[in-house]
Amino acid sequence: MPNVSFHDLSQLDAASRAALMRRSETDLSGFMEKAAPIIEAVRTEGDAALVRFARDLDKADLDAARLKVSPAEFDAAFGMVDEDVVAAIRFGIDNIRHFHEEQKPEAMWLKEMRPGAYAGDRFTPIRSVALYVPRGKGAFPSVTMMTAVPAVVAGVPELAIMTPPAADGSVDAATLVAARLAGVETVYKCGGAQAVAAVAYGTETIKAALKIVGPGSPWVVAAKRLLAGVIDPGLPAGPSEAIILADDSVHGGLAALDLLIEAEHGPDSSAYLVTHSRRVAEEALAALPEHWARMTDQRVAFSTAVLTGACGGIVLTASIEESYRFINDYAPEHLEILSTDPFAHLGHITEAAEILMGPHTPVSIGNFGLGPNAVLPTSRWARTCGPLSVTDFVKRSSIGYVTATAYPEFARHARTLARYEGFSSHEHAVSDVRDRYLVR
Repeated sequence: MPNVSFHDLSQLDAASRAALMRRSETDLSGFMEKAAPIIEAVRTEGDAALVRFARDLDKADLDAARLKVSPAEFDAAFGMVDEDVVAAIRFGIDNIRHFHEEQKPEAMWLKEMRPGAYAGDRFTPIRSVALYVPRGKGAFPSVTMMTAVPAVVAGVPELAIMTPPAADGSVDAATLVAARLAGVETVYKCGGAQAVAAVAYGTETIKAALKIVGPGSPWVVAAKRLLAGVIDPGLPAGPSEAIILADDSVHGGLAALDLLIEAEHGPDSSAYLVTHSRRVAEEALAALPEHWARMTDQRVAFSTAVLTGACGGIVLTASIEESYRFINDYAPEHLEILSTDPFAHLGHITEAAEILMGPHTPVSIGNFGLGPNAVLPTSRWARTCGPLSVTDFVKRSSIGYVTATAYPEFARHARTLARYEGFSSHEHAVSDVRDRYLVR
């Protein structure tokens, strides 16, 4: 059995504890340095650069005429996907749509702040958004569902999916099925840093967008950072990460089973089992070989790399309180609470993007269609932002309306503060000068 990383938190010094907080993308300087010339090439050469990078980086047979998925490719995709897969996509989309419809803010609200003075908010869709769907280590129709459904619910008029092409220049068929069922018919065969650049600047084929959302490799994250002054990069969603919190009410084999869920995404993932129970930790270690025996060789290789590396393994704490502290310091993308009484722990967790409760709610169910969005902030960004939502696809305008009756009181206080802060034009705008214009 591989030598799974085992961390006894009580035996670690401050530096070793801090090292457990690191993710694979903590230092993106190398990726940013290499992504910069890719971005510049797309900016200056457009489609020609995209075709070249598709050939050189994705090893894909593609030309400019095939960058955009055709209606015929969409139609053919439905014949290439098994009916049970289509049914699972429909099931997930239905739940995700229902959740996000409930989440959608009302178009406008106004409240009377004082007699005759009203203030509120109005929400309108962002005009154009690109949805990034990765493919490098697998096909992800689930990401298409999670990004496209809230965007459609929000009413974004211009939506386009960016996803890397396969070697033959095709797009994953289930991704196309999910796109059409979600309501998006524009898909481009383009991934990596070049995809971010394409929607930031626009090319002959690809229209520029105002925002891009969706998870991606460190290349995608690096490009988003470099282009943050050109396009809204959305929430920071990089390589997968998860913590499985297990108390002593569950079997460690169950914890090991769920520990592998996010670890199998790729060697750049992060995954920890956190428990104060040595029994659970030992049972988890003992169960891993049995679970690995049921997985494909590629996923065994990915998860083994994670669990034996610097960004994964088992963390044994001295108490459940220490487990809470570790989780809140880590601020994971996915948190699963394995306990027969998960609500007893929930109130102690303040820093996690997604919290899945109890033995019957593994990350798999969250990823594939429980309803809440599974595009989540990584690299400790859960401390300041949450999952992708309808609100990521709308913008908010403040609304104010003061009637003639309410105006004098507001003007008097505004004059006072304007005078104190030294803004004479502010003061004059609510003085007797204005009164002369208001009298007709």
